[in-house]
Amino acid sequence: MAKSQPRYACQECGSVYPKWAGRCEACGAWNSLVEELPRSGPPKSLGGSARGGHALDFVALRGDSRQTARHLTGIAELDRVCGGGLVPGSAILVGGDPGIGKSTLLLQAAAAVAAGGGAAAYITGEEAIDQIRLRAQRLGVADAPVRLAVATSVRDIAASLDVANPPQLAVIDSIQTMYLDTLDSAPGTVSQVRGAAQELIGLAKRRGFVLVLVGHVTKEGMIAGPRVLEHMVDTVLYFEGERGHQFRILRAVKNRYGATDEIGVFEMSDRGLVEVPNPSAMFLAERADGEHGEGAVAGAAVFAGIEGTRPVLVEIQALVAPSVLGTPRRAVVGWDATRLAMIVAVLDARCGLSVGANDIYLNVAGGLRIGEPAADLAVAAALISAMVETPVPADTVVFGEIGLSGRVRPVSHSDARLKEAAKLGFTEAWLPARPQGRDSGRQPGRAARSGDGIATMPMAYLSELVERLAPAERRRTRHLAAAP
Repeated sequence: MAKSQPRYACQECGSVYPKWAGRCEACGAWNSLVEELPRSGPPKSLGGSARGGHALDFVALRGDSRQTARHLTGIAELDRVCGGGLVPGSAILVGGDPGIGKSTLLLQAAAAVAAGGGAAAYITGEEAIDQIRLRAQRLGVADAPVRLAVATSVRDIAASLDVANPPQLAVIDSIQTMYLDTLDSAPGTVSQVRGAAQELIGLAKRRGFVLVLVGHVTKEGMIAGPRVLEHMVDTVLYFEGERGHQFRILRAVKNRYGATDEIGVFEMSDRGLVEVPNPSAMFLAERADGEHGEGAVAGAAVFAGIEGTRPVLVEIQALVAPSVLGTPRRAVVGWDATRLAMIVAVLDARCGLSVGANDIYLNVAGGLRIGEPAADLAVAAALISAMVETPVPADTVVFGEIGLSGRVRPVSHSDARLKEAAKLGFTEAWLPARPQGRDSGRQPGRAARSGDGIATMPMAYLSELVERLAPAERRRTRHLAAAP
């Protein structure tokens, strides 16, 4: 029998090479190739019945398959992110920075499932039994009938879960610590992570229990291991949050059974993670003293956004200061820096404002990360307000996408955004004008009133926002005052 030849796999992207090299040609990572011995497999050619294959039994697209009910964890924010509950037989991958609260949330979820009458198993390869018991006691879930075990062997875990009555929920913390004894590589390598996940996911599909895998992240914020791991699972959840804030955001970036970009908001306390049922009120808590225009500060605008299916209101803060450097500084937290550069360029080229020559600092309050283009108009309002020192009215929300021509483009879910704003006491909204032929009374520059009782001010071009916050006389006075 021929000796198996070693191969070298990249620990960043999973590419395989016949010999070692200092740099991966696929992803460009340095010193990421690790030697792995492949396991023996079938012959290269698998065609023909002589190879021992069996013909597949194809079925019709419509059949008598019964609709399985989702399992509720008892944590409403987690159920929302998963699409309304946990689907039996599904695999969920949870990633996040170290210490963000992944293990805390999953231990609380396992305890809630067990307390609700279901069976839950928590298997860890990173901590000892006593450490988990201490955490459970701190969280107040020590009396929950959770099956607890410490193991790293996939063979032992599969033997424990491959039974007639498996647990309803099985948590593996973490997949990077698991290993298959059929592979010669170390735990955490690409082949081990891929092989261990494949075995556990196949077992969950066959036995019908919910499998939750905890994944480590790299310094770039991506889940460590091969990218194929995210393709193998049904749902990928990222746990986000700033260490300076007590709020944590669980975001679904992939979900075969629900909406993507759905978020669940939690608050970290000494008793673990507490659900936040009204995130908008939480993110705008610091603006409570500025209602109805009292205490409004220049450089702040409230953005009415959509995260998944949930409308969320958040404050966008901007600071524009004269630059003492040859290249003005840009500092952005919670938003796309490239999109900020585009808005600054549109303000300079289309609206005649010299914003780009200044240092610009932009922050999304509360630690939330915004990805939708509908925040363009709110960012522009915050920048203009900071530059001319004119506050945006405290009872006003802003949303809309800005094109390179300076036109304000319509966005989706406008009614849901306005409804959420009206619920929190806002009385006015600056939003895109609807295209002709679909207008319902909202003409550019002419105020209207929505069905929720909130006054709307449609804007067709960014110059209308500039003229509303900074009339020409005020801009000239501002420029003359700043001149040496």
